[in-house]
Amino acid sequence: MTKSILPKKILYWYDNNKRSLPWRKKLSQVKREYYTLVSEFMLQQTQVVTVVPYFNNFVKDIPNISSLAKFNEHKLLKYWEGLGYYSRVRNLKKTAQILEKDFKGRLPSTIEELKLLPGIGEYTANAIMAIGFNKPFIPLDGNIERVIKRLLNLKLISEISKENLISKKKILGTSIRASDYAQALMELGALICRPKTPLCSQCPLTKNCKSFKNDDFEIIKERKKKIDKFYLLNIYKKNDKFLLIKNIKFSFLKNLKIFPMDEIPKYNNIKKDLNFKISNINMNIIVQFTKINESIPNSYWVDSTKLDSYTLPTFTKKIFSYLEKN
Repeated sequence: MTKSILPKKILYWYDNNKRSLPWRKKLSQVKREYYTLVSEFMLQQTQVVTVVPYFNNFVKDIPNISSLAKFNEHKLLKYWEGLGYYSRVRNLKKTAQILEKDFKGRLPSTIEELKLLPGIGEYTANAIMAIGFNKPFIPLDGNIERVIKRLLNLKLISEISKENLISKKKILGTSIRASDYAQALMELGALICRPKTPLCSQCPLTKNCKSFKNDDFEIIKERKKKIDKFYLLNIYKKNDKFLLIKNIKFSFLKNLKIFPMDEIPKYNNIKKDLNFKISNINMNIIVQFTKINESIPNSYWVDSTKLDSYTLPTFTKKIFSYLEKN
């Protein structure tokens, strides 16, 4: 496969088909760095269509690294409410504070320094280097991984390992338009080389694609093992108010307001009231109303008629919806 021809084909397609996204506007270098930082944090685990309104609202009121570093955390969480994975926004603020203190409010332009910042791992560092600084890096997100898997028709577990995909991404070549090229590859995976029913008739790479040649488009993934867990959730109610706690017990929804709950052993004939999936955990929840007999640390009484005035994770909001219906 010729390396040099792929960037030209992909960029030609991108120039004619790219979506208009707020972080793709013509920007000053300072603004480009900030927009790239915020958008990449938001896009971790979240689809573009969901992120766009959150991003617009965020940068309108928090326009730069300096303002983010000083922004009130409670208000900041409101801007993130509904996006989930709240550790991202906490890490984003921590990163802004470090940048303000140690880098004069700018992003460092080396991948080694970027990876030392909170919430920035291998993928996000590569994305910032490519998109924010126009350096010849290819960030390996799910979209780009899929393009590589289909181009090479990779099927074996050893072939689709992260290490192998990192070594294979060199087939994509590089471009002096590194920022556009990284986004073009992501865009191609998102819009054309879709997980199911890829739009091969619109793809610029069909002549180079082994999956197209073999008429075999199935994507093989490394799957995390699903873990079944059971929880007893306690409801303490006083008039219209419900008791919530700051979660310091569980690794999910860390430091956010949840109903008091405990993990319990699995029972074969257990009747669950609610089911949630967080990461690879299948959460089976039994709800019980309980009288409060003693003070509970890190607890808050929340008025169920004024939920919009609180910063609550979707997990907690869904339990309030269940209580309202039941």
